[in-house]
Formats: sequence, structure tokens, C-alpha cells
Amino acid sequence: MQITQLLNEWKDGNQAALDKLMPLVYDELHRQASRYLRKERQGHTLQTTALIHEAYLRIVGAGEIEWQNRNHFFALASTAMRRILVDYARERNRDKRGGNAENLPLDEALVISANEKSVDLIALDDALNRLAKLDERQAKVVELRYFSGLSIDETAEVLGIANSTVRLDWNLAKAWLKQEITK
Repeated sequence: MQITQLLNEWKDGNQAALDKLMPLVYDELHRQASRYLRKERQGHTLQTTALIHEAYLRIVGAGEIEWQNRNHFFALASTAMRRILVDYARERNRDKRGGNAENLPLDEALVISANEKSVDLIALDDALNRLAKLDERQAKVVELRYFSGLSIDETAEVLGIANSTVRLDWNLAKAWLKQEITK
């Protein structure tokens, strides 16, 4: 409740609320950013702190957001981090003039193919965007489970749905993504 209250006070222009908010959310943002970057290729040049700061700037720059709760804040932070990494990968590919795409190692939670140990981050993002047009909730489940590393329980709490629904969406989305990425 305290985080939601501080988010709303900050939105209403209270800068002191932001000073109180940051220590409460920084550790979780750092944990999310670390999860993202652990899945990146060896030698990735984007640092955890830079990813957190860039995500923060995107959230702040998003304008009027009606904060629902702390989970809503962290879900938006997760989305911002995903976008930053995809933008980074796209820019790197442009710089290499069509060089190899960034590979995002798959953790045990999302096994797109038994033969593949990594997946092209840009291809995954494109497929996830297509999935969002078909089933926004399934895409959000993948984003929260895979990119943020949330458990079934945590994902259910963030989305306000049953654990069984998260499991079903997770399994359907993995199958759909596997088909899309391996085309």
C-alpha cells in the first residue's frame, strides 16, 4: 500500500514522495534488471544500473499513469526493460549492417525448442507482439514469467487471475511462440 500511495503522490507532483519511493523499489528493479541481463549474451555492454535508470526515465516520461498498485509499477518497469533491450539489439544489428542478431539464452522456464539453447531476442519480441494482438493476457504472462522471472503465483497476483489460468496461458503461449519462432 505504501508504494502505491507514494506513486500516486509523486504523480500528483510531490517530489518528496519520489525520494521516499526510490529506496523501496530500487532493489526489486535491480533484481529485474539483473534477470534480464543474465539472459543476454556474454560481453553484453549494457550494465544493470544503466538499464534501471533508462527504464525509470521511460516510466517517468510516460505521462499520466493511474497506478493501481506496486505490482502494476513493477510490471511497467519490466515492459520498459524489455523494450530497452530489444531497442539495444535492433541498434546493434543496424550497426553491424545485418550482422547476427542478439541471442537471449532461454532459462529452464521457457523452453521454445528442445534443440535450441537460445533464441533471437528480436524474433522473440516480434512474435510476442503478434501474440499480444491475438491474446494480450498470454503475452503479458510470458513477459512477466520469462523476462521478469516471476513465479506462477507472482504472475497471478500481478495480473489478478488464478494460478491455473497463468499455467494454461503459459503453456499455450510457449507452444504458440515455438511455432512462430521456428517458422
